[in-house]
Amino acid sequence: MRESQAAGVVRAEGDAPARTLPGDTATVRVTIGAEHGCERLEQRVVHFAQGRSLPRTNVGHGEVMYVVSGRATLELDGERHALEPDDGAFVAAGETFVVDNADPERLVLVSVLVPVSVTPLSRERRVVVSLREREEDRADEQRTFRVLVGSDTGCRGVTQFVGFVQTCRAPDHSHPYDEVGYILAGRGYAHLDGASIPIGPGSCFHLPPGKVHCIENAGAETMRILGVLHPADSPAARSYDAASPAESAAPS
Repeated sequence: MRESQAAGVVRAEGDAPARTLPGDTATVRVTIGAEHGCERLEQRVVHFAQGRSLPRTNVGHGEVMYVVSGRATLELDGERHALEPDDGAFVAAGETFVVDNADPERLVLVSVLVPVSVTPLSRERRVVVSLREREEDRADEQRTFRVLVGSDTGCRGVTQFVGFVQTCRAPDHSHPYDEVGYILAGRGYAHLDGASIPIGPGSCFHLPPGKVHCIENAGAETMRILGVLHPADSPAARSYDAASPAESAAPS
């Protein structure tokens, strides 16, 4: 089996420069993007201070968001949606939104810009989805996940999920899709290209399709990983898995 030779990347949220537009409440850090070899997805960490943000219109891309902390209101084309921790949200290309934060605490979002081909399914459309409402699925004995934004919530073409990893090192594996991720909780290592890179809350990564890797939770706390996949698929999907007898030969 031939695996991707494209480079993956792991970097800290704080390594990305912070930018704020005049008159806006949002401070934006682009943590993963084209300059890091990720052409189709752009991951950003956005802090919204108290107040009403400038209007944003998604031109040429859609956007999926996850609330790390804080509370606010998402105003989307005239409708208001409450945002709370562990909520996911989807804004389609061409839609305009405002974030209204009435709380002194900052609203912290992990936002991923997605291709314009990621479109809403009107009949199933849910703008905001709570993690606690979502069913937990099992990837293996030590890893589970909950899909937030996907086809069953009216978003066609991309999957947003939170993965839960117990203390373990997963077998080396790869996926058939682009993945950008953000560590919400827990500490361990990303094993990539022969290196073991320390990761913890605020660590960001990109894995191109077919990139062999594994994530290790080296602590006692459950590791929580926010992920966005394009094209849409299951977080359990594998193009190579060292644990599978059928895939036992080393990739070449």
